[in-house]
Amino acid sequence: MDKMILTGIEIFGRHGCSIEEQRLGQIFVVDVELNLDLSKAGFSDKISDTVDYPQILFMVEKIVSGTPRKLIETVAEEIADTLLKNFEQVESLKVRVHKPNAPLPIKYADAAVEIVRCRK
Repeated sequence: MDKMILTGIEIFGRHGCSIEEQRLGQIFVVDVELNLDLSKAGFSDKISDTVDYPQILFMVEKIVSGTPRKLIETVAEEIADTLLKNFEQVESLKVRVHKPNAPLPIKYADAAVEIVRCRK
C-alpha cells in the first residue's frame, strides 16, 4: 500500500484536563500517515488523482485549534474521522498527536497517542 505522510504539523491548541491547560494552551504536534493508492496520480501528474495535502493540513489545523478537549485521544479520533469522511481514496490512516509540553512534575521529552483507523 502506498502512503502519504505529513509529519511535524505544529498547531496551537487548548487541550488538557486542567482548566489552566485549556486557558493557557500550548503547541501540539500532529503526524498523519494515509494509506491509499497513489499509482494513478504518479502516472497522470494530476492533483485530482490524489489527496490534496494542503486540505489535510487545513482540516487538522481546524480541529487542533478548535474546541478544547480533555484528551489528546479525542483530538486524534476527530482528525481520523474527519479525514476518512472527506477523502474517499484513503483506505486507512495513522494519526499521532504529540503534547510535548504537558505540565507534569517529571522531565520528559514527549507525550503522544497514536491511533490507526480503517475505512469500514
